[in-house]
Amino acid sequence: MAASVTEVEVDTVTEAESVLNAVKGIVLTLRENGREAEERGWLPDESLDLLDKAGVFRAAVPRRFGGLDLPLADQFALVAEIARGCGSAGWVTNAWTSSVWIVSQYPDRAQEEIYGPGDGALRVSGAFTATGTARRVDGGFVLNGSWRFNTGIRGADWDILAARVERGDDEHEEVYAVVPAAEMTVADDWDVSAAAGTGSATTSVRDLFVPAHRVVGVEVLEGEVTDRSNTGANGREYGLTGYVMALSAAAYIGMARAGLELFLERLPGKSIAYSRWSEQRAHPYVQYQVAAAANKIAAAEALAEGWNARMQQAADDGARLSVEERVEIRSRISYVVQLATEAVETLHSVSGASVIARSAPFQRVHRDIQGLALHGLMAPLGGFEAYGRVLVGLDPDTDYI
Repeated sequence: MAASVTEVEVDTVTEAESVLNAVKGIVLTLRENGREAEERGWLPDESLDLLDKAGVFRAAVPRRFGGLDLPLADQFALVAEIARGCGSAGWVTNAWTSSVWIVSQYPDRAQEEIYGPGDGALRVSGAFTATGTARRVDGGFVLNGSWRFNTGIRGADWDILAARVERGDDEHEEVYAVVPAAEMTVADDWDVSAAAGTGSATTSVRDLFVPAHRVVGVEVLEGEVTDRSNTGANGREYGLTGYVMALSAAAYIGMARAGLELFLERLPGKSIAYSRWSEQRAHPYVQYQVAAAANKIAAAEALAEGWNARMQQAADDGARLSVEERVEIRSRISYVVQLATEAVETLHSVSGASVIARSAPFQRVHRDIQGLALHGLMAPLGGFEAYGRVLVGLDPDTDYI
């Protein structure tokens, strides 16, 4: 007898809690491995193995393929907790999880090919700036080009690549091709000061044939790809851009939580140099800044809880959020990035010079969140502008919602 909806919901909650508890148990190890990740430009095998054993890479895989098919809020909690241990690990998990979900927006044949062969765990990277080209041929496309900032490609199973279709006119057509990661050439060019452990290297392909069922157009952004059975009120139709941004915000909240935790750990017995203050934590200004940072994190968490609930309710109802609602949520996400970054910056400003030691995990949290806050899609500029336009009665003037 098939399980009832209620039984499936209970199982999902139990599985989500189990995976989250497993992740909480490895946070300190992820943090300890942070320096190695930064130095090698990629996550250590131990960190990846622990995340795999915890069930993290099954989070967004549909249940019919052996995955957990967790709802957005549970995915968010996992990414935030992982980022509390290591910002790079959190960002990679975010990239892989969101791209695994994107595969669910492809035709059934592609889903069966990509999801089907494994044990329910899957890692998919993605490069969504169309810097490559796709030429139509019989049965599919031939792909050429290079893509920068391809997060997690060194450990991915598949890769989603945006490309411009070669045409004889001036019209612009964009497609998104899924290719085996093993067929990508990965450059050794990831040498950065923030999120260094993400391995977001440049990747390239030359004359790579991609069958038509693994290539979709811009209709994927609105969940309108045909030839797939998992549409409608299945509780997972969030809308691509909003979902990717919403899940990404979890990494910033996780890093901000780590910043507060690490700052407080260093306080007992710490004095203020060149002053009469033998206990830094006794100084009112320090107390004020700690409270300000904690409140910014709490505000960010509350905003995230709100949009996660709204997006999930719409998905459960089989409804599409309005343009105005999606613009508002994008603005909220941008503001969460700003709040989380400001919280860490506030704590950094009262940390003292000793915090710059590479042995101090806080300095890596500070650099990671500052660097990732520059992400073009996540930075406040675009989100605030679009929402401001809507508030004053104009159209949002962006497709990224």
